[in-house]
Amino acid sequence: MTDRGYRLLSYIDIDGQSAAGVLIGEHIYRPEPLLGTVKLREPSVLGMLRRWDEVHPALDKAAKSVNPTDGKALASVKLLAPILYPGAFFCAGANYWDHLEEMAEIAKRTTGKAPSMTKSAEPWFFMKTTAGSIIGTETPARLPSFSQQVDWEAEVGIVIGRKIRNISEEHAMEAVAGFVIVNDLSARDLMKREGTPFIYDWIGQKCFEDAAPMGPWFTPAAYIDNPQDMSIKLWVNGVLKQNSNTSRLVHNMAEQIAYLSRHVTLQPGDVIATGTPAGVGMPRGEFLKVDDEIRIEVGGCGCLSNRMTSDN
Repeated sequence: MTDRGYRLLSYIDIDGQSAAGVLIGEHIYRPEPLLGTVKLREPSVLGMLRRWDEVHPALDKAAKSVNPTDGKALASVKLLAPILYPGAFFCAGANYWDHLEEMAEIAKRTTGKAPSMTKSAEPWFFMKTTAGSIIGTETPARLPSFSQQVDWEAEVGIVIGRKIRNISEEHAMEAVAGFVIVNDLSARDLMKREGTPFIYDWIGQKCFEDAAPMGPWFTPAAYIDNPQDMSIKLWVNGVLKQNSNTSRLVHNMAEQIAYLSRHVTLQPGDVIATGTPAGVGMPRGEFLKVDDEIRIEVGGCGCLSNRMTSDN
């Protein structure tokens, strides 16, 4: 990890329970001694996000003075998903220009007609389950027995740090506490359901066990120089599949936050997965198999890694 500042994470402690940790360098510290006069109602990453305007300055200051070897070695613990668990988990669809071009090629091959490549007036979202789907890095991801076409989708996740409603695009990024890597695993063969007027099955294709690897930790926004210039890469079994940048987002992060806040009150700890770039498996007919390993790297946010396993 970079030596710039700190990160927040969740891990399994010596009692086998989940615990929140502050990662400084390669060592993990309990948050309470670093927070000084800031008292948490709940000792979790979500609890810290709920008091973010007080927590971040305290931890940022502590990270500059803590003894770098006093904590627990990062390599000695099993990490969980950093936020256990977001109250809401929103996912933007079709939100990278290079991914739109990729999907347009599929449509052109199958229908003979390419769809419009113009920017829509507003972003488009679906939701994924949280505790039912989110897992941490280095945790095996179970492939659902009811799907033969599970695909990968590397995404940058925005983590909200303030309760907001009807926020403007101009001020939207002020509500961002930080960022986390998300893998929006998708069952492509369950995208549509015949015999119903609703056509698209968002539960079937997006909300299954282990469908949302997230991690390895939460990176505060203060340590990301430019959220609109974050590299995003994904490998399957060491082969680079996705290689893009948040500068290619159709609707940028501020637009996404402002849109969602017009519909619902966003709460601290809510996560917005901002969309996936080109390089998913579906256009090439490539889908995940047992023992496949996915590795995702996002600039400033570390590496999320998961191996696929059977659901049997």
